[in-house]
Amino acid sequence: MKRLSSPDGSFVLERPSQLFPLTRNLSYPLTHLIYRLPITPNQVTALSMLAGLAGAWCFALGGWQNQIAGGFWLVACYTLDNCDGEIARLKGLSSEWGAQFDDFVDWLVDSAFFAALGYGTWQTTGETLWAWLGAAAALGATIDYAVDLILHARAKASPTGQSREDQASGERKPEDVADWLIYIFHKLSRADFCLIVLALAAFDVLWVLLPLGAVGAQAYWITDLFKRARGWHT
Repeated sequence: MKRLSSPDGSFVLERPSQLFPLTRNLSYPLTHLIYRLPITPNQVTALSMLAGLAGAWCFALGGWQNQIAGGFWLVACYTLDNCDGEIARLKGLSSEWGAQFDDFVDWLVDSAFFAALGYGTWQTTGETLWAWLGAAAALGATIDYAVDLILHARAKASPTGQSREDQASGERKPEDVADWLIYIFHKLSRADFCLIVLALAAFDVLWVLLPLGAVGAQAYWITDLFKRARGWHT
């Protein structure tokens, strides 16, 4: 594939050198295709949102076939979510609004997924507990989004006034065991979560994500606080 770079040469789209995250390997060829189309990064983000909500609708319907379809929609959502940032850098169209829109879509898709999965499992089994577990996971995702908004607003109000692009440029690498645990839980698992969903759906055990999500979503926003306290940025 032809090597792509931003107009000022500050960003070059490199072929992934590692297997993980797997979605990065899926987005690399797709970014080459989208780059040649008259489409903006925010439009790519909007397509990611539509794919994620289509997946949520499938999960809400319940049943093995619908969950498989929802899993593929979620993979499309996550892959496009990788592409939008790459397209923004390649076309020199990065913006604060675009970063905020991307975060909003991440929250919306995550919350919709757990709420829909809980509802679909409830309708299939008749047990309301599943709906409550899905709601708890969606609530955790919402808290994490609220924490992100609050901390970002405080950062903007600080004397340095860092934007999200400034924060991303200052992202540091894991240094100790605690750093690596947070990095794996908060970044790598998030990046390939869609593939975990698809695999579990294939074996018809997607319901296991509901109790895990109900607890894990709370752990996710808690580690977000620790992550930022230790100098991490998303």
